[in-house]
Amino acid sequence: MVRERSARAAESHMHARYARAASTDAYLTEKTKKFAVDGTALPNVTFDIGESYSGLLPVDDSSDRELFFWFVPSTNKAADDEIVIWLNGGPGCSSMDGLFHENGPVTWMTGTFLPVKNMYSWTNLTNVVWIEQPVGTGYSQGTMNATSEKDVSDQFMGFWRNFMDTFDLKGRKVYITGESYAGMYVPYIADAMIAQNNTDYFDVEGIMIYDPSIGYDSITEQVPTLAFVENNKALFPFNETFWEYIRNISSSCGYDDFLAEGLTFPPKGPLASPPGTYANNTIKPECDIFNQVFDAILKINPCFDIYQVGQLCPLLWDTLGFPYSDMYLPDGYDIPYFNRADVKKALHAPPDAEWAMCTEGNVFVGGDSDTSPPSGLTGGPLARVAEATNNVIVGHGTLDMVLILNGTLLTLQNLTWGGAQGFSTPPSEPFYVPYHAEASMASMAGAGVFGSWVSERGITFVSVDLAGHMIPQYQPGAAYRHLEVLLGRVANMSEVSAFTTQRGYPQPGDALGKGISPVQVALGE
Repeated sequence: MVRERSARAAESHMHARYARAASTDAYLTEKTKKFAVDGTALPNVTFDIGESYSGLLPVDDSSDRELFFWFVPSTNKAADDEIVIWLNGGPGCSSMDGLFHENGPVTWMTGTFLPVKNMYSWTNLTNVVWIEQPVGTGYSQGTMNATSEKDVSDQFMGFWRNFMDTFDLKGRKVYITGESYAGMYVPYIADAMIAQNNTDYFDVEGIMIYDPSIGYDSITEQVPTLAFVENNKALFPFNETFWEYIRNISSSCGYDDFLAEGLTFPPKGPLASPPGTYANNTIKPECDIFNQVFDAILKINPCFDIYQVGQLCPLLWDTLGFPYSDMYLPDGYDIPYFNRADVKKALHAPPDAEWAMCTEGNVFVGGDSDTSPPSGLTGGPLARVAEATNNVIVGHGTLDMVLILNGTLLTLQNLTWGGAQGFSTPPSEPFYVPYHAEASMASMAGAGVFGSWVSERGITFVSVDLAGHMIPQYQPGAAYRHLEVLLGRVANMSEVSAFTTQRGYPQPGDALGKGISPVQVALGE
């Protein structure tokens, strides 16, 4: 009965949110009509997703390289002067995953029967474009030639000029967001845009990166592994012999001491080189605790999901074959949704493109991988973007083992920006997700205190409880609030107010107290 009343209360709001323009689509012109998507004709989608545009645009005038985009405008009047970019990571993983599983207007979640309207679509708040990049990712076309983040940024900016011109968006505020390896893409692209000093095309107002790759693997994976497993011990039911074995690795390789020193607030000074590594930052075999734990838990729980460690058997089917520790398409469904001919036709994608969730090859050429240093090192792009915009949000799910929360925080504690190193206090302010009406049991999200945060000198770090690697997928309400903060619609992560698209919805009056800090748990405080 309570759910029924909530659904009725939300109905008029949700109807307004998804209603099509009565007479015309706002961005439909002679230049854009070839990209227009029929929102009523997406395969398997039983509702009208509204105005949107997709297709390929070139990165320059002299090559065969083109990036694929799907642009979904918002009817929210507060969005008239802004646009949000979303990038998935990899490198080489498609941003269609972000749209279809996380923050787009339509989602088809793992194990569900059909696509549904996403009540927490970011397009309720603002205009969003999902872009597949670099070349070699998803539907994007052409000869791969990127060796570094400079190459990626240069090509992206060429594409972006063409996109802004095509849709007459010059002068818009630009917010760049993404997750995982987009922790490299987003800061480097934002930094390159800001350096252009051109607000017609590159008026970057802020960035947000989720569970980001911003530091060395030894810091983001190896050093915090034991603390992560101890914090989630019920999901890692190892025998005492194995516990003793991995505790010995963590201690003898210097991980325990490094973690304790690195998560000191305020920091005592720059950290030494990462322990357990050779001079080139590769992991010494005897110190590879991360893979020891991963291999062991797969024997106990063969359906273990490194992206969200609470996953148990059986593996549920998924239209994209992801996210699991491995790609998985069940018998009878061997073609991912975006590789279907009817879907390609609906989205103006190349009919001969072999779409994959993540490319099998490396999208960087001329070497093993990206030659750029991590974005979160002192003197790097993350610090410069924070100093230029005073608006950087770094979010991390507490159940992610691909990149571990304490590793991200370690990287930030060793980063100097705005004239000081790291944060002076740990993330302990309560992160509040508003209580809200839900129009459908097919698209729901929790509310209340969902983690902790700290913000200093333009960088906000926020932990998200009950979330794995893809925060908008696992906790869409939390991500919705993050975006409201990024766009300046609400003051901070502790503001007790309704979503700005559900103004007036009642919120509790009790004091929130402190946030739920996994950092303090990890250190035994």
